[in-house]
Amino acid sequence: MAEPLLHVQDLTKHFELGPGRTLHAVDGVSFTLAQEEILGLVGESGSGKSTLGKTLLGLLDKTSGTVTFEGETLPQRYGARDHRRLATRMQMIFQDPYSSLNPRMTAGEIIGEGLRLHSKPSEAALRDAVTHWLEAVGLRAEHAGRYPHEFSGGQRQRIGIARAMILEPRFVVCDEPISALDVSVQAQVINLLAELKKDLGLTLLFIAHDLSMVRYVSDRMAVMYLGSLIELGPSDEVFFRPKHPYTQLLVASNPEPDPALARAPRPTMSGEIPSPVNLGAGCRFASRCPEATERCRQETPLLKPVEAGNGGGPRLVACHLYP
Repeated sequence: MAEPLLHVQDLTKHFELGPGRTLHAVDGVSFTLAQEEILGLVGESGSGKSTLGKTLLGLLDKTSGTVTFEGETLPQRYGARDHRRLATRMQMIFQDPYSSLNPRMTAGEIIGEGLRLHSKPSEAALRDAVTHWLEAVGLRAEHAGRYPHEFSGGQRQRIGIARAMILEPRFVVCDEPISALDVSVQAQVINLLAELKKDLGLTLLFIAHDLSMVRYVSDRMAVMYLGSLIELGPSDEVFFRPKHPYTQLLVASNPEPDPALARAPRPTMSGEIPSPVNLGAGCRFASRCPEATERCRQETPLLKPVEAGNGGGPRLVACHLYP
């Protein structure tokens, strides 16, 4: 069996807020990613999805744990040389296409900046590469001279995608790349990413709120709650047969396009996600779980296999309902 492209073991990212106050943004997360696989990561706002993606790429320092990429254990804290060396292999597409582009740079300068810094091509080669990637993401060569404010949100996100792809990375973190876009544009961006994945052999971590979109685009789906993974498995199985009570409620809250079905009663999730500061023992979903027991409040469940899974690896669930 081939080695995974990415192996994450007990990755933790804590933020110290002051004496005796620690924010548990990412807590002991473990998973692997095979080459050319898309792993969808879902969960409520504040669950730690974006922090996980940034920590994987070294944009945030790890508190503990290891990340192994292409057989290399990555540094706990990145220096300037580490960022330069790994940027050609690992890239990120950011959530907000408005704030992630420098308003003082043209689209061509934004897209070509990484290639200029890392490869130092001739001006002609740089211009050709920028034109290629503008056209590859559905824009035109003449767009190279325009500034970000002259583009729509969908076009800006395409510029962000081209900026990441021009370095031809192996692994890309897509941090909610469609959440700031109109619904009519979201499908276009998703299809573009799927095409690029197929053409370039990319491996993607796709972070999103929309479970239906994640199911459509990803091979496996991971569910995150309050800094921890609580369910992981093939996307169709997690979506249609969720096992963790939180995943079940998350799927039930997903919008139903059929108006007749949308009127049917659905279970709802009560309460807000608890504070991630100074977390104690027990299941982190216990305060909101309709099936919580005293054991759930006292003992933290581990993410463990509960069945083989119908392709795409085993079903993993962190819940005391599954012995």
